[in-house]
Amino acid sequence: MKKIKASDLRDSKVLKHYRIVRKWICRNYGINDADLELLVFLDCQGFFSKTDFKLDTYAYSWDNNRFSRLLKEGWIVVWRHGNKKLRQGSLYKVSLKTTQLLSRMYRILTGEEDIPTGATQNVIKSKAYTDRMLQVAIKRINNDKEK
Repeated sequence: MKKIKASDLRDSKVLKHYRIVRKWICRNYGINDADLELLVFLDCQGFFSKTDFKLDTYAYSWDNNRFSRLLKEGWIVVWRHGNKKLRQGSLYKVSLKTTQLLSRMYRILTGEEDIPTGATQNVIKSKAYTDRMLQVAIKRINNDKEK
């Protein structure tokens, strides 16, 4: 793995709009912040067991049903079913759905793709103040030429 210096990360400005992109992703895909950040972590992990998942979630907000919910909603999938004779537990990985979500998030953060703002593609249709401010922030991100 290539070592990235702090100055390289800062100069790339990849995290400049992370908060707004994260809020839009969570709203658009119906997941919460902790789940999104956990999926980013699990994507980097590769394969994991249920025990690994439990150990890795200690730093996140407590949600007793997180594993089963992510599995049921298709964010993680079984890669290998357990085998009691061989004493192997099941292994899991993030699904294609998660991989596509994270790829889109990375493309938006790097400026390769804009956040959709069209009437048919926009999930933020509420007239609440926070939603209006999020729409203004999204427009500013899309117009930012220094992404």
